[in-house]
Amino acid sequence: MRNNSVDRSLRERAQAVIPNGMYGHQSVALLPDGYPQFFSRAKGAYLWDADGSQYIDYLCGYGPNLFGYGHEAITKAFLDQLQEGDAMTGPGPAMVAAAEAMTRQISHADWVMFCKNGTDATTMALMIARSHTRKSTVIRARGAYHGAAPWCTPVANGTTASDHANQIFCDYNDPDSLAAAVKQAGNDLAAIFAAPIKHDTFVDQAPLDPEYARRARAQADEHGALLIVDDVRGGFRLARDCSWSLVGVEPDLSAWGKAIANGHPLSALVGSEPFRAAAGSIYATGSYWFAAAPMAAAVATLSLIRDSDYLERTIALGDRLRKGLDAAAAQYGFRLRQTGPSQMPLILFDEDPQLARTYLWNSALIQRGVYFHPWHNMFICAAMTELDIDNTLDRAGEAFALTQKAGKIEPAEQLRPLLKA
Repeated sequence: MRNNSVDRSLRERAQAVIPNGMYGHQSVALLPDGYPQFFSRAKGAYLWDADGSQYIDYLCGYGPNLFGYGHEAITKAFLDQLQEGDAMTGPGPAMVAAAEAMTRQISHADWVMFCKNGTDATTMALMIARSHTRKSTVIRARGAYHGAAPWCTPVANGTTASDHANQIFCDYNDPDSLAAAVKQAGNDLAAIFAAPIKHDTFVDQAPLDPEYARRARAQADEHGALLIVDDVRGGFRLARDCSWSLVGVEPDLSAWGKAIANGHPLSALVGSEPFRAAAGSIYATGSYWFAAAPMAAAVATLSLIRDSDYLERTIALGDRLRKGLDAAAAQYGFRLRQTGPSQMPLILFDEDPQLARTYLWNSALIQRGVYFHPWHNMFICAAMTELDIDNTLDRAGEAFALTQKAGKIEPAEQLRPLLKA
């Protein structure tokens, strides 16, 4: 077992001053034993926890790390601007440069509004849709995540029924379910929200069905509603354009975050020309939204997105990992369900509905310096190498051997409340 005395001490201190010691999606409360909560540094494709243990990081900060932690050119752009000024009384020129770069990169984008979190961007999209259409109802897919604001949070504690009003749910990738939701909305449809792919937690990912995308576009047009793609998680990981460009369907608005500044705090909402006036009509702001240093980091990141082979590299590395894991699993008598794009993999064991085997395997991996996640999709970053993948596969084989030796495994204690629900 890895030494985690510093992490344990930090958790005890945090319990006294932070609710539950940690909150939000980066809490490790639902992860297998041995996952560290606190980290001291990160570089390239690697993390070091508070005790100094090193991990190859397949979470990439839950997505922001696209080119590697501390990428030299991006960090230089950030620090150079930081020396000149960051959160000032007004924005710096970098805001204009970042907006120009975003509109050049995204085919449907004529304008950009910057903010800090994906939730900010999706909430602005909701407001703009309602302002433009003068309608209230939005359709979104069951199980899809669009942020942590009261209107979309997956946990209803602290919210009211009115926070969730004017929403209808459909099944992602099901055109008939979408049509039924549109019919239910009647003459009050303001927007259809959609994810780049089905990337819900705890369940297999699924690629976007082109027919579903086309029907969503057609239904939005027919009813005067806006089509909104939430590319906060998948943006620039699936394509150098909006993710739905892969099936030839353009949204009216798209929300971005995570990777657009390689982890520096910045998100964005982009939109096409017909919705510029509505975007200008809403009130949205934040003390740190217009900070210049993350904007400069975004300009540098977007330059790499445009001019490097990062996308092809991450796909190739993901394919190498997927193929190797299948072979290693078979060697020990297991079958994996590896779903989603190879650069955004979700890895579950077949015939493991309570994730008992999945949890044991992931627990063995974390002890061997590989940071996988048992129920959330992961990410490949461009700083990873073939050697990183091969080392991961070696350690995965050791974890498969341990899992095989364990025989029958009880469900993880952390998941039992969810399994009962």
